[in-house]
Amino acid sequence: MEPTAFQSALRDQFETFLDEHRSAMDAHLDGLTEEQARRRLVASKTTLLGLVKHAAFIERVWFDEAVTRRSRAEIGIPDTPDESFDLDAGDTIASVRRDYREACAASRKATADLGVDDLVHGNRRGPLPLRWVYLHMLRELAQHCGHADILREQVLSGTPSGS
Repeated sequence: MEPTAFQSALRDQFETFLDEHRSAMDAHLDGLTEEQARRRLVASKTTLLGLVKHAAFIERVWFDEAVTRRSRAEIGIPDTPDESFDLDAGDTIASVRRDYREACAASRKATADLGVDDLVHGNRRGPLPLRWVYLHMLRELAQHCGHADILREQVLSGTPSGS
């Protein structure tokens, strides 16, 4: 993180940390083959490609659905987080990365005119301050980046599932 961020406004700090985590999530696909990105090493649907696809989903839930109040159907995302890990035959590293980057850009745009204490009204929990959304997204991305770190290490070491 840039030292200037230490003295920045809270919103700028949130966005700096979010962008670092977004970049880290995206980078987990660097240099992988399509097979490696899709490789399942755990009992759940979690794969490296699926994690990045899920990250696009959570961007849209928290910065589109919550901010704009559009439904998941209108946004074009699955109804449940679990479904967001499902990979279609057409999902490739390039297409999932492109979608993720587009979701992140849309998130930045959706919140550009909001302050951290402004309420967003489209979440099922009810009105929430943008500050809470930023904190929740940081938690989500940190957790999923940790998962991706471990999966990537296993994929690159050639560790088979269950080893």
